Amino acid sequence: MTHRSPSGPAPIGVIANPVSARDIRRVVANAGNLQISDRVNIVLRVLGAAAACGVTHALMMPDRGGIRYGLERTLKREKEQANHTSLYPALQFLDMDTTSTVDDTFAATRLMVEAGVAAIVVLGGDGTHRAVVRELLRCGARIPIAGLSTGTNNAFPEMREPTITGMAAGLYASGRLPAEQALAMHKLVEVTIESNGRVQSDIAIVDAVISSDRYVGARAIWKPESLLAAYLAFADPQCIGLSAIGGLLEPVGRQQSGGLAIEMAADAAHALLALNAPIAPGMVRPVPIASWQRMVANEPLVVAHEAGTVALDGERELGFEPGQRVTATLRENAFSTVDVARCMHLAACEGLLRTSVR
Repeated sequence: MTHRSPSGPAPIGVIANPVSARDIRRVVANAGNLQISDRVNIVLRVLGAAAACGVTHALMMPDRGGIRYGLERTLKREKEQANHTSLYPALQFLDMDTTSTVDDTFAATRLMVEAGVAAIVVLGGDGTHRAVVRELLRCGARIPIAGLSTGTNNAFPEMREPTITGMAAGLYASGRLPAEQALAMHKLVEVTIESNGRVQSDIAIVDAVISSDRYVGARAIWKPESLLAAYLAFADPQCIGLSAIGGLLEPVGRQQSGGLAIEMAADAAHALLALNAPIAPGMVRPVPIASWQRMVANEPLVVAHEAGTVALDGERELGFEPGQRVTATLRENAFSTVDVARCMHLAACEGLLRTSVR
């Protein structure tokens, strides 16, 4: 299967989650909600900018939420008005069934790997970006992602104008910037649960949080009283979400070596300190802290708690019971992203966007 054009640059992929930013945290934190029309406009800005930088083809995940319909209607109208020419890449939707679940993201990522896309632009929050990274790792693919923040807690995808992200992805996909200049490597936290010789593992690209809740249930985690421990790939004091706890204790940069492990106290009486942290948009809550330490790459830390759930990038994913051994391990240089800031800096310094007027 291939969607490459006969000549020219490799296509880019676009995965837009139509239901990101609609979990319970949006209700309890009085946060806003990005409408489908807004997501359509974001994708159009990405595609138009990528085309201006040399991208001729794009593949996109279909959906049931209305993004595909909005894009097809807009692109058809634009092409008719421009006398059958277009300022956008040729857009093709992947041939796949949709379920309106995370399985759509997994399937779309696999198809994009098979199609040989140069990069995948992701619209969503931490959970959507994690799903794409997880599937890329399962496929053994080193395709970079370019993140756009459209979720609830957006610690991983940076807030940036989609036009600039589209330009950076286009400069890389068209071969005008090589990987060693255009890409940045990132860390993740690998969580493993061992029981009777059986091993279950998963990843978090921002935070793996241990909760006292015994069931996955409502997936989003936001109550500080249920938190037992957190293992962070990076800790940015400007982020929203559970990783903000680490960011306000001991900042650890995205490209900085190591991570951060935090133990929460059962109550204020047993806490070393109480930390006011923005655990969701508009929600600053006190979190009792017992201790914290740096994580060293490839050195597993054993979770001391007997039972509970593991939330990966804000959502409960795994449950564990007494007798099971749970570990969290920091992995460095695990996956790559398009370094938008560096790409645009190089484009300016090397004159990549200049054209002769003679």
